[in-house]
Amino acid sequence: MAVYRYGEKIPKIGNNSYISDSARVIGDVTISDNCYIGHGAIVRGDYGKIIIGDGTAIEENAILHIRPDGILEIEDLVTVGHGAIIHGRTIKSHAVIGIGSVIGFDVIIGSWAIVAEGCVIPQKSIVPDEKIAGGVPFGIIGDVEKRHKDFWTYGKQLYVDLAREYPGKFEKL
Repeated sequence: MAVYRYGEKIPKIGNNSYISDSARVIGDVTISDNCYIGHGAIVRGDYGKIIIGDGTAIEENAILHIRPDGILEIEDLVTVGHGAIIHGRTIKSHAVIGIGSVIGFDVIIGSWAIVAEGCVIPQKSIVPDEKIAGGVPFGIIGDVEKRHKDFWTYGKQLYVDLAREYPGKFEKL
C-alpha cells in the first residue's frame, strides 16, 4: 500500500479495502471498509481532511484534495470515475462521478446523483438528489431512474468485490 504520514496526520484504513501500490493516500484520510482505491489515484489529506465511506470506489487516476482545514466527505457506495478531480465538500451515498469530471470547492453532490463524464461542477454548486448533471459548466439534464440505480448497484458491487479479490489475485511479475 502507498499510504503516507504527513506530519502527525496518519491515514486510517478500514477492513477489506484495497489501495493500489501506485496510488497515494496522504495524511488526514479515513477510508472505510470495502473500498477500492485504484492505480494512480491520489487522496491528499495533507492540509485538509478526507473521509471515504464504506464500499466507495476511487477509480484509476482520480484526484481527491481539499483546501487547508477543509473537509471532503464522500459517503457510502460512491463511484468516483477514472481521472476525476474532486475538491468538493460532500458527495452523498450512491452518487456517481463520471470519468474525467471536475468537482470544485464546496460542491455538494446529492444521493444517487449522477455527474456525466467530463462534466464541470463549479465551486459552491449543488447537484440535487437523484438528478443527472452534465455539461461545462453543468446543468441538470435528467432524473435518475430505476434502470440507472440497477446498473450502478451492479457496478458498485463489482468494485467491492474487486477490493476483496485484489490482495490475492494481483501479483507483480
